[in-house]
Amino acid sequence: MSPTYPALDIPDDGKLAHNIAHFARALRKAGLPVGPGRTLDAVRAVAAAGFDRREDFYFTLQAIFVSRPEERATFAQVFRLFWRDPRYLDHIMSLLLPQVHGVQEDRAAQAAEKRAAEALLDGQLPPPPQDRPEGDQIEIDATATMSAEERLRTLDFEQMSASEISAAKRMLAKLSLPVQPLKTRRSAPSTLTARIDARRSLRGAMRTGGEIATLARKAPVTRWPNLVVLCDISGSMADYSRMVLHFVHAVANRKGQGWARVHAFTFGTRLTNITRHLRARDVDAALKAAGAQAQDWSGGTRIGQSLHAFNRDWSRRVLGQGAVVLLITDGLDRDDTTLLAREIERLHLSCRRLIWLNPLLRWTGFAPRAQGIRAILPHVDSFRAGHSIASLEALGQAISQTDDGGERDRLMALLRG
Repeated sequence: MSPTYPALDIPDDGKLAHNIAHFARALRKAGLPVGPGRTLDAVRAVAAAGFDRREDFYFTLQAIFVSRPEERATFAQVFRLFWRDPRYLDHIMSLLLPQVHGVQEDRAAQAAEKRAAEALLDGQLPPPPQDRPEGDQIEIDATATMSAEERLRTLDFEQMSASEISAAKRMLAKLSLPVQPLKTRRSAPSTLTARIDARRSLRGAMRTGGEIATLARKAPVTRWPNLVVLCDISGSMADYSRMVLHFVHAVANRKGQGWARVHAFTFGTRLTNITRHLRARDVDAALKAAGAQAQDWSGGTRIGQSLHAFNRDWSRRVLGQGAVVLLITDGLDRDDTTLLAREIERLHLSCRRLIWLNPLLRWTGFAPRAQGIRAILPHVDSFRAGHSIASLEALGQAISQTDDGGERDRLMALLRG
């Protein structure tokens, strides 16, 4: 279905460049990376292409200001609102008004529309209407009494505004993911253990004519495990994946918290290794480079084929010596689940611990009905939600406590029943 373009109200008094600069500022407030360079390019492009046709004007600005597929929806909403579509302005205003008779799903506006509204209205909510019918019942949202930081911790990534996303990224950059070191079969000399090193003790006795003067002692050598992240970047997971990768970047670049190495892979319709990109200190530059390499961002989903590629090409390289694997996906696979079940079982057998983060688990009535979820669930050690900052903070519990299964046992009971 082709997009509709509102009638443009473009002045003929020479202020087109001024209006485009204001439009660029609105896009920047909505979360798009728009700077002065792109604004100048947009003015030159419109001057070269002209604006006799509405479609030409729309796509000229889109070609300049949109660099990633996920930015198209936000651009379209801001464009319609900024270039004066009166009916759409009423719609945006209604999104920001207090809701009546709404449940949580009805209260939450679409993320792109919400960011567009806050960008154009500078985040200022209009005052509530004074006159209401006597029969209306207003549902009071208890989250209004919570602190801003506490509310942000529990807010769904998909429903965050541009300012909330920026604040959430700063919080994610401070999170850590501690892990306990692993004991190996190797040992090293030590004076702080009661374990006797018989071999070293006898060798020392040979130097004194067979008399054992002191008993040598030893302790097991410990090492840090690897962390391997497999992140779904399909259309249904794009908003969550970007925030999770911000968290993974913070873990990969924080020293002194464990983890020998952090490996990251994205998958949608194919597998992409983005480990080297996450080594960049600047998280925005790292994710931009990763998004440029992962051409299937916001596309379809082939979990089974992607896991097959990982098991075939990368499993032996990165899963040795007790690696912990984080699988971030909603489990909604389009292909035959026979391949998915076989590959997820192989992945589970190849790693020390397999933890599944699924944003769908945020729903109270979630049940393992989808075939992909039913294929993955029996082969994971822990099953947890991954839709908010709080859920990522709780991930440390699943890693540090080997008996933590999250919601796995409860959902396995539903699966068997």
